[in-house]
Amino acid sequence: MDKFRRENIFPAIYAFLFLIPVSGNTEQTTIAVASNFNGAMTKLVEQFERQSPHRIRVSYGSSGKIYAQIQHGAPFDAFFSADQEKPIKLEQNQRIVPDSRFTYASGALVLWSTRLESVNQQSLLDGKFKKIALANPKLAPYGLAATQVLDQLKLRKQTLPKWVQGENIAQTYQYVYSGNAELGFVAWSQVIEQKHAVYWKIPETLYDPIHQDAVILMRAAKNPAAIDFINFLKSVEGRAIIESFGYRSSIQ
Repeated sequence: MDKFRRENIFPAIYAFLFLIPVSGNTEQTTIAVASNFNGAMTKLVEQFERQSPHRIRVSYGSSGKIYAQIQHGAPFDAFFSADQEKPIKLEQNQRIVPDSRFTYASGALVLWSTRLESVNQQSLLDGKFKKIALANPKLAPYGLAATQVLDQLKLRKQTLPKWVQGENIAQTYQYVYSGNAELGFVAWSQVIEQKHAVYWKIPETLYDPIHQDAVILMRAAKNPAAIDFINFLKSVEGRAIIESFGYRSSIQ
């Protein structure tokens, strides 16, 4: 087979195989996703719906708030958390499809500004800012990571009066974007595509690894839309999208 035919036939075969749905019918699934993953998930859903008959409804929020909603019976089929702790708790309580938990992404934390000319560790040490934004560490893993950075640099006490806390990382981003805070701790995925973003990618030695786990909840055990979407996310194409937003993907 010549090179031209190989290059054109194999992608076509791959696309054809992927287009074969489990049920052949259009199904819908509702998933709950941590706010930091908004950009990547938007792209993943867009690509999946182009190639599948199924439809995905997405609800974003802090991992802590979504977890509480699931505990109170919220009708989500899958949960993409910003940490591993909450999916593990759901697994221990037998609320998920067995063996469905996996790490879909590992994120990174940055210190970001729209008002300063440069941002680095010295920006924190100098303290020449009135407000610094971070997500609520009790609800959002990226907020917890931000407090770990401040603890490592022994800056928690002196910066505490300047904290502006977002309910989730998306709200924290808005505080900085709008100029209500000169600095803010956000996910790298939120600023990676901005051509003129000024940020400091914080050394990962200053905070615990941010591994993000996903699970399929029991109510979706036979939902082909949920299952097919998870399989797409684990595919070569899905992993490439995740990595294009600055996450590490360790999906096998």
